[in-house]
Amino acid sequence: MEYKIKLIILLLGILFTGLTAGLCFNWSNTVTSGIGRLDDLTFLQSFQAMNRAIINPSFLIVFFSPVIFLSVNAFLHKNANPTTFWSFLLAAILFFVGVGLITIFKNVPLNEILDKTILENLSAIELAELRTKFEQPWNRWHIQRTITSFISFALLLIGIIFTK
Repeated sequence: MEYKIKLIILLLGILFTGLTAGLCFNWSNTVTSGIGRLDDLTFLQSFQAMNRAIINPSFLIVFFSPVIFLSVNAFLHKNANPTTFWSFLLAAILFFVGVGLITIFKNVPLNEILDKTILENLSAIELAELRTKFEQPWNRWHIQRTITSFISFALLLIGIIFTK
């Protein structure tokens, strides 16, 4: 029974970490680069709409559950091959810091500023200023999430290779 629980937690951790890494990669390479070509008002409206749409149960489960699964997985493998344990532990720490904390303390505050703004009431200068304050920092933090989610996923795969 313990083996099945360990396996289920590992597989769910890998699945949701992989999905998150894929989402982040896709968002960086298609969504932000595509809407980055839009004028200020359309860009900001598009980002508002996407931020509002993405907050749903499916996204929240996939995006944040690796924090739990990867931590539990590392704990369950504390007596495993050292390479496996350290790979799993580093994956958990990287995901927690590089996806969880960056999202909560960097991207979400930027999203909230944008969400509370009535864009149609802003002048062209104010829209340009808001976009400047939002776009570059948001993308910079998102790239960090993309990199750390990918590395976390890779570390999980490395850990599997060395599992006895």
